Amino acid sequence: GYARRMAPPHLQGRAVAVASVGQPIALAIGVPMGAWLGTLADWRVVFAVMSVAALLLVVWILTVMPDFPGQQADRQLSVRKVLVLPGVRAILFVAFLWIFAHNIVYTYLAAFLDRIGFGDRLGIVLFVFGLFAFVGIGVVGVFVDRALRSLTVLSLVVFAAALTALGVGGDSFAVIALSVAVWGVAFGGAPTLLQTALADTTGDAVDTAQSVFVTIFNAAIAAGGVVGGLILADRGAGALPLVSLVLIVVGVLVVSIRQFGHSL
Repeated sequence: GYARRMAPPHLQGRAVAVASVGQPIALAIGVPMGAWLGTLADWRVVFAVMSVAALLLVVWILTVMPDFPGQQADRQLSVRKVLVLPGVRAILFVAFLWIFAHNIVYTYLAAFLDRIGFGDRLGIVLFVFGLFAFVGIGVVGVFVDRALRSLTVLSLVVFAAALTALGVGGDSFAVIALSVAVWGVAFGGAPTLLQTALADTTGDAVDTAQSVFVTIFNAAIAAGGVVGGLILADRGAGALPLVSLVLIVVGVLVVSIRQFGHSL
């Protein structure tokens, strides 16, 4: 709710998109930079540098970023009451499916590339993903306040297409790179779409709802790692995109038939 409080109502979805820009930049730059720093110094030194940078960021936030009042205590809803609001469970379910499906493949992308002989190009693939995720955030930021449901369905369908291409693309690096680029565009705006839908649906209870969202988001990341590992061990890396595809198809159906935010 912090980014939304900075903006007028008709631009709140765009504000969330702007606040989300840091993630794809970190994906596109952070991994290659971390690998490069690792060639120059011991990993402990790299971690120490990151810790100092994080501390400086905390100081900057405390001294520079504007403060906004939170939700008044007498207007706060419990987690249980938020979960029974119309549309909330559908949004959280889609959020779990989306992040779960993404991390099943993303966590084991190195293994997937190794399987087809492109393990040495992981850095390039991650850079492509991060770069095009940035593009996805830009597109979503422009239209999210006017076409929330349509953008959500489109993003899921495009993600499904990318997963299909990854699953059947064979050993062509061009196909893999293009699929990852499409995946990045489709996934880049996912947090913005999901958080905007949740905020539109919960209104004044947005802070409580967002705390549940963060829990669901992180649970999905963990689940993707665990389930992806089991799939990798039992069926191999080639099965990862196909399992994720099934999850995304379910997500498309839920968004299509259930209430999904008010900006429809």
